[in-house]
Amino acid sequence: MVVEKKKINVGLIGYKFMGKAHSHAYRDLPFYFENSAVPVLKTVAGRNPEGVKKASEHYGFQGYTTNWKNLLEDEEIDLIDIVTPNNTHVEMTIAAARAGKHILCEKPLAMTTAEAYRILETVKENNVVHMICHNYRYTPAVQMAKKLIEEGKLGKIYHIRAHYLQDWIMDPKIPLVWRLKKEVTGYGAHGDIGAHIIDLARFLIGEFSEVTGMMQTFIKERPISTDSDGLSGSTASDKTGQVDVDDATAFLAKFSNGAFGVFEATRFAGGNRNGNRFEINGEKGSIRWDMENMNNLEVYFDNDPKGLQGFRTINCTEEVHPFAGAYWPPGHIIGYEHTFINLLKTLIDGISEGIIPTPNFEDGLLNQAVLEAVEKSAEKGTWISIKEVLEQAKAESCKHLSN
Repeated sequence: MVVEKKKINVGLIGYKFMGKAHSHAYRDLPFYFENSAVPVLKTVAGRNPEGVKKASEHYGFQGYTTNWKNLLEDEEIDLIDIVTPNNTHVEMTIAAARAGKHILCEKPLAMTTAEAYRILETVKENNVVHMICHNYRYTPAVQMAKKLIEEGKLGKIYHIRAHYLQDWIMDPKIPLVWRLKKEVTGYGAHGDIGAHIIDLARFLIGEFSEVTGMMQTFIKERPISTDSDGLSGSTASDKTGQVDVDDATAFLAKFSNGAFGVFEATRFAGGNRNGNRFEINGEKGSIRWDMENMNNLEVYFDNDPKGLQGFRTINCTEEVHPFAGAYWPPGHIIGYEHTFINLLKTLIDGISEGIIPTPNFEDGLLNQAVLEAVEKSAEKGTWISIKEVLEQAKAESCKHLSN
C-alpha cells in the first residue's frame, strides 16, 4: 500500500538571489531525500507585480501576491521562508510566529542583538519550528570536519583562522545597492559574509567569549541605484549617495574553551569571487576547507608515520560522509545548491517530527551578538565581552516587550 506523504506548504517572501536558491532546493529535495514530508511551493510574495508573477511561474509556485501578510492569513501555508533585506526580518518573523507558522529566515537574523532576542522569545512563546539559513554548515566536507572534531581526532582545539573574501564591489561605479545602506542591511561585509564564518566557527569550535576588531570603508560614495536586487542595480543619474557600512572587517576572538581565532571579511580582495575558507589547528591535527573547492577537506594528523606526515585531501563524496550518500557515486561532486537542499531536508524533517533543528534562531541571536560586539570594539578600540552584549540586548528587549 502506498502511503501519501505529508505535505508542507511553503510561503516565500522575496524572490531574487536567495529566493531562487531556496525555491530550487525545495523542488529538488524530494528527488534526493525520502523525507517524511514533502515541501509544496504554495505562494511567493514580492513588491513588484511583474517580477513576482514571473518568479512564481519560473520557480513553480501555485500562486503569488504583492502583500506578504497574505501568506500569514492563508491557513494552508505551514512554513514562511523569509529571503528579504535584513531590516524586514524582525517584523516578518514575529508576525509569522504569532500566526503559528514555522519559519526559515535568511541571515543575519536581525539588525541588532536586541531585535534577535525578541524574535527568539516570540518563536518560543508560539511553539513554532524555526531555522536560520547558514547553508555552509550543510556542506558534506564541513559536516565531516565537525564529526572529526567531535570524535576528538584533532584533540584540544588551539586555533581557527577564517576569512571570507569577495571582490564584487571594488569598482567605484558599482551603484549604491541595499547591501551598502546601513538602514537596510545593518552591516556591510561584516554581516553579509562575516556572519557565515562566525557561524562556522561556532558550529565547529564553540562559543565566542570576547572579540576585538576593526572596520573600514574604502569607497565612501557611490552612484544612486535603481532596480537593485542587493548585488546589482542600474544607475539613474550622476547623483551619488553615502556608503555607511563597512567594506572590510577584521577581528580577533577568544573562545570559551580557550581557543583563539583570527577572522577577516572583505569585499575588496581582488581575484576572490567567493573565498569562504577556514583552517583549524588542534593538539593532534589540523583541517582546512575552501568553499571554492567545497567537496574537499584537507586533513593532517600528527600520529601519521614520520616522513609521511602532511595534509591529505579527502573528497567528501562517499556514503560515509554526511549527506553525500543521497547524491552521486564517489568522486561525482556536488555544488552550492546542494548546501540548501541539505539544510532544507533538516528543516522539513524538523517540522514533520516537531523538532527544532540547528542552526535556529538561538544560533541567530548568538551570531548577532558577535557581529555587534565586533562593531562596538571597532568604535571603542577595546575587547568586548559577548556575555555583556547578550545581557544588554536582553534588558533592551524585555523593556520593549513590557511596553
